[in-house]
Amino acid sequence: MVKYLVWWKEFIAENDTWKKEKDLENTKEVVAKFERRLSTKVRQQEKAETVREEDFRSRELHGRYTTKMLHG
Repeated sequence: MVKYLVWWKEFIAENDTWKKEKDLENTKEVVAKFERRLSTKVRQQEKAETVREEDFRSRELHGRYTTKMLHG
């Protein structure tokens, strides 16, 4: 079961309520917009967390030092 935390305009956070997806039938557009934004953020996060082999390649520095680069 999916629930959404609903923030009510012009009310304080204490008035936020959890609503079941089926109870938000009259706000389908708002829910769809939220889901699209959430999906985009999740994809961006997953992309940022993806570690590729080339991220581990050795980097040669002048002299005797070597460093490895890791993104993640």
